[in-house]
Amino acid sequence: MTDAVAWDLAERVATRVARRDPFEGSYLTDSLLPDFEELTAQAEELVAAETGLRSLAGPARVRVTDRPGWIHANVRSFQRLLRPLMEKLDERLDTKPLHSVTRTVTGVEMGTLLGWMSTRVLGQYDQLLVEGEDEAEQDLVYYVGPNVLALEKRFAFPPREFRLWLALHEVTHRAQFTGVPWMRDHFKSLVGEIVGSVDPDPARFLAALRRAVDEARAGRNPLDEGGLVTLLATEEQRAALDRVGGMMSLLEGHGDVTMDRAGAGLVPSADRFSRVLRARRASQPTIAKVFQKLVGLEAKMRQYEMGERFIAAVEADGGKELLARAWESPDNLPSLAEIKAPKSWIQRVIHSTVRAI
Repeated sequence: MTDAVAWDLAERVATRVARRDPFEGSYLTDSLLPDFEELTAQAEELVAAETGLRSLAGPARVRVTDRPGWIHANVRSFQRLLRPLMEKLDERLDTKPLHSVTRTVTGVEMGTLLGWMSTRVLGQYDQLLVEGEDEAEQDLVYYVGPNVLALEKRFAFPPREFRLWLALHEVTHRAQFTGVPWMRDHFKSLVGEIVGSVDPDPARFLAALRRAVDEARAGRNPLDEGGLVTLLATEEQRAALDRVGGMMSLLEGHGDVTMDRAGAGLVPSADRFSRVLRARRASQPTIAKVFQKLVGLEAKMRQYEMGERFIAAVEADGGKELLARAWESPDNLPSLAEIKAPKSWIQRVIHSTVRAI
């Protein structure tokens, strides 16, 4: 059997959609790797001092890449992540006469998504590890050089300040996944639960569309809570998605809060960086916003804001010590409902402590 997605086609389409790097061949690219290696190491120390989370996997490894390089890395990540689903789709489609057409269509769709994303992303920590695969290609902190340079030039950002600011965010995520001993395995188990339980049945797609119509009639946008992934989920999968959503909101909000605190005094332009990036997202054309809703990216953007509000509420009630309870075990992670209502998480965690005593 062959994959239900034509991954080689997806990569070619993505590279075409990404267009030519605006700084391809520029002498400015020479400063990126030495800067990011130095500043990422500095950021790790700052994050460890601020959060108490220090990576158990050793120092971060940096990779500065262009858009095609980021696309290639993420095609490999998608293949690892979606392997259980691809196997199910293969079994379902292998007997269909249009299997090759389906592979082509999904390849084009995946390539279009990745190509568009490659023009926007600045940095990324690849937290998924798969045993038996090349370790040198995993647990990397990526920076997409052309996109970083383009923003620095367009908005006259001080380069080293901006690069440290980006590094702080990415290494905070690495500290979360490699400094909390159970975090990576827990995340992988949740993703596996969702992907592994997907039933690739066209009838389910029609049922999801009917649910979307019902949501719209009730005055709610059916794509607001996570795009098509949430729309197609079963009740069981929605429970797992709720846990993933709560976890990611906490991690994204914690990343932003830590970035600001750890960089205090070292990144004087941090407020301006944040304003520009928020405006950059808000000023996208309408079609881009619709696209974000379809793939769930808009929901991810809200995770930053919800996570920050959750952290502020928790720390206002019990300080950093209370927030640190979230890192004690998977059971202490907030659900998405608790992210939206922090008092409920505070009460649950405090009550669990009282019962233990």
